[in-house]
Amino acid sequence: MSSDSAPPLVERVRARLAAVPGTADPSSAAVAALVREEAGALLGDRGVLSAVRAATDELSGAGVLEPLLRTPGVTDVLVNGPDSVWIDRGAGLEPAGVRFPDEGAVRRLAVRLAAAAGRRLDDAAPWVDAGLPDGTRLHAVLPPVSGSGTCLSLRVLRRAVLSFPDLAARGAFPGAAADLLTAMVRARLAFLVTGGTGTGKTTVLSALLGLIDARERIVLCEDAPELAPQHPHVVRLLTRPANVEAAGAVALRDLVRQALRMRPDRLVVGEVRGGEVVDLLAALNTGHDGGCGTLHVNRAADLPARLEALGEAAGLGRAAVHSQAAAALALVVHLRRGPAGRHVAELGVVRRHGDLIEVAPGWRADGGGCPARDELTALLGCRAP
Repeated sequence: MSSDSAPPLVERVRARLAAVPGTADPSSAAVAALVREEAGALLGDRGVLSAVRAATDELSGAGVLEPLLRTPGVTDVLVNGPDSVWIDRGAGLEPAGVRFPDEGAVRRLAVRLAAAAGRRLDDAAPWVDAGLPDGTRLHAVLPPVSGSGTCLSLRVLRRAVLSFPDLAARGAFPGAAADLLTAMVRARLAFLVTGGTGTGKTTVLSALLGLIDARERIVLCEDAPELAPQHPHVVRLLTRPANVEAAGAVALRDLVRQALRMRPDRLVVGEVRGGEVVDLLAALNTGHDGGCGTLHVNRAADLPARLEALGEAAGLGRAAVHSQAAAALALVVHLRRGPAGRHVAELGVVRRHGDLIEVAPGWRADGGGCPARDELTALLGCRAP
């Protein structure tokens, strides 16, 4: 089937489906039947399969973006306009080599994806930030807010399935990092995995959870099901966006509060980025040892300022944030992404500095100065190199 014949065929299939009530999310069999009827004997079996996939992607998937989202290694798909589509597979942005017929096609896709997430996207609500049913994160902006036409940003969330030994074999734990991290988990110390975008925070956290004793119960609180620890007792709680009536939202803070009533041995927040930091710090100060999560910071030393900003935005004063964090958190596992790949760059010790907290290096992959080496040794109960 030629690329020229595909769009008219898809449009005819779309029109027929629209005329039948209850076919907003058609099955592949229904689409295939309509494709055969519309194409007649012009298509062979291979052509029908190709047409069915194109029609299914257009009618219930992400259209021309669907193959990009299914491509292994792709983390982001960005649409700046009908002929400006970009992808990121870990080495920076590159042209995707696909295009939309026109601006209207981009807008229709954005509106349909928003509807699939239970959200509204139109002139009255010109932007949306939501999670799709498969976990993909959607952000879309319509004109005139977007001066260059409809903009789409899709972040592909993939399960963090690499185990601790897998990451060790890939060089993620240089030097003594593997032994130190294992001792940290066994000592039931509360910690945060930090780093910039794309440094592998979720992957490392998932691997560390796999080291937890099989007799312990792990309760995960996430926006999307990314963590996949190799552990026999995992309970997963997921947030939910509001519906089109702006009702029914379940926030991460709600999940943390519910998790506390589920007898967790380890309370885990997949990504701390809002008011849930208050509930997490409170939980870790009420006997829930070994809790953990991830937090976006560029340097381990920036953690106190980041916690302060999140806590104050949620109504917790500066002094209270630092006091809670000092009592709740023990270590920071900081990751970096370099030419050799993603790796643990530093283990920082959270300690008091007057009325505030600071993160002092206890171990560094580059062999730099570690003023908190003795404190790290005391916390882990082993010798810190």
